[in-house]
This record gives sequence, C-alpha cells and structure tokens, in this order.
Amino acid sequence: MVRRLTIRQFSEEREESLSPYAVKSRFSRGRLRDEEPCQIRTAFQRDRDRIIHSKAFRRLKHKTQVFIAPLGDHYVTRLTHTLEVSQIGRTIARALNLNEDLTEAIALGHDLGHTPFGHVGEDVLNELYAPGFRHNEQSLRVVDLLENDGRGLNLTLEVRDGILHHSKSGSGVLGNGWGKVDTLEGEIVKMADIIAYINHDIGDAIRAGIITERDLPLQAVKALGMTHSQRINSMVSDIIDSSWAVSGYDKIEPESPKIDMSPAILEATNVLRDFLFDRVYNVKSAEEESHRAREVVQRLYQYFIRHADRLPPEYLAYSDNTERRVVDYIAGMTDQYAQRIDQELNSS
Repeated sequence: MVRRLTIRQFSEEREESLSPYAVKSRFSRGRLRDEEPCQIRTAFQRDRDRIIHSKAFRRLKHKTQVFIAPLGDHYVTRLTHTLEVSQIGRTIARALNLNEDLTEAIALGHDLGHTPFGHVGEDVLNELYAPGFRHNEQSLRVVDLLENDGRGLNLTLEVRDGILHHSKSGSGVLGNGWGKVDTLEGEIVKMADIIAYINHDIGDAIRAGIITERDLPLQAVKALGMTHSQRINSMVSDIIDSSWAVSGYDKIEPESPKIDMSPAILEATNVLRDFLFDRVYNVKSAEEESHRAREVVQRLYQYFIRHADRLPPEYLAYSDNTERRVVDYIAGMTDQYAQRIDQELNSS
C-alpha cells in the first residue's frame, strides 16, 4: 500500500531546500506539552496562527508604541509595529534562505507582553515590582500561561526562545548586551525590530512636529538615505549582503554564521538610534502625557495590591503571589482600558 503524505509533510519536504543553517520544522525541539502534529500546517505555521488568534495579539492595536493616545490616524501602534517587524523579518529570512515561518512566528509574538503606554508603562512596573519587569519575559509568560485560560499557547521551543531573547539591553545595535538567540531566525527578528522602530518612530516624530527631516544626522542620511523607504532598504539590503554566507550559497561557509551589518551601515544605524533617544524618546518621557501615564499605572498597581479581591477571577489561578497577579493584569491592559479603569476607581 502506498503511503500518502500529508500537506504538512509536503511542506516539511520543501524545507529541505532551505539553508543548512535554517531550522527545519520537523526537527523542532518540540513543545512544553506533546501534541499530535497538524495535518496541514508545520509546527512553526501552527505557532504563527495561535499567536494571531490570541487575545493578547488583538490588544496590541490599542497599545502605545511611543506616542500616547495620539490624535492622528497614522501613528504607529504596538500592532502595526509588530506587523512591520514581521514583514522586514520575512524579507530577510527569504533572501537568506532561512525559515520564513519561524521568523514570522517569533516576530508576531515578540511584543505580546508589552504594557500599556509603551516603555513608560514598562518602566513603572519595573520600578514597582521587586523582581523587576521586562516585556520580553512577560511575552513568554503570555504564551506559556496567560493565554487560553491558563493553558497558554504551547508554542515550540524555537519560537519561545526567539520571543524571550528578542529584547536588547545595553547600548547600540550589535553592541554590549546584545545577547544571543538560539536560531538565526531569532537573530533576524532582533534586527528587524530595530529597523522597524527606528524608521517608524522617525516618521511619527516628524508627524508630531518634534523633529523635521532636516534634523536627521547628516552622517546617517548620507549612508542610509533621507526617506523612510530608502533607510529601510539600505538597512535590509546591507544585512542580507553582510549575512549572505548563512544562505549556504557561498563556496566558503563560516564556522559560526550570524546575522550581521557592515561597519558603515551599523554605525549609521546607531547614530540614528542615539538621535532618537536624545531628540524623541527622552523628550517624550518628560512630557505631561507621559507623567499622567506613569500616574495611572502607579495608581492601578497600588489599588490592586490593596484590593486583590477586585482582580478578575482568572488571575487568581495564574499565581499565588498578589504582586505577580497585579503585574499580569496591568501588563495586559490596553491604554484605553487602563485609563478607563483608573477613572472608574477614582470616581467610586
């Protein structure tokens, strides 16, 4: 009797044409809990779909990127940022013949644990919660536990690793504190994250009147271009050229392949990043709306610590620690929901 391959198995066979450095879905290290494989989707495609259909993913559309509750319709939200990271990541992965499905799943899930009010909310929770708060760790907690009524999404270990290690500490792209992801696809997402936020935050800052295109550092403009599309194209093309050996097409394969940038483009990218911190992020964090956002998160935290019985019942099952429950609840809020709950508590 002839054995018929499933659609998933056909997809897995096609992955054999990927780079030898790509992660093949049939060789995934598995999930926290064993499951029967899907007949249609590969393991990483299944992860992608679970993330897209999650509640946390939907809430990203009402979470701040940089500008809190902007009046314009075209400012970036945490959701549009996530989609841009996914698009950039997929472009690089496809060009380098790496696993596009794995890259996409990591990108779509990397910010699920982000707080309301962007990094302002993250900073406040980090200050208030003694063990500290980092959105990448919260993103992993979302997919491991908080989604699906406490059962989590049961993602593959490769996607979980990419989500946990996408965040950068220290200063500069590829600098101190850059960290290491277990897969090249995860490294792509780290780079795509930076490319996305640098460029869309410039656009939002110009839209808000904080800077003009003429304010951009000349060194960066000469290397990367003046327009949004020129800068992204320069960065993406350079990563592909600088990382080309990971495709396996080069005659000389590196002993330790990595996702890289050329010195000139790397320096220009870091110049733009530093410019944004000096002229946009630090300015925004000092504005009145950011102070109000800080106060909202602080009031919510202090209130629910004192009145843990007012937390939604499902949060009682997520932890035995009151502070942990409160952090989970607040981190999952959208900007609008946090403001509404704060107003209700103040008026009661």
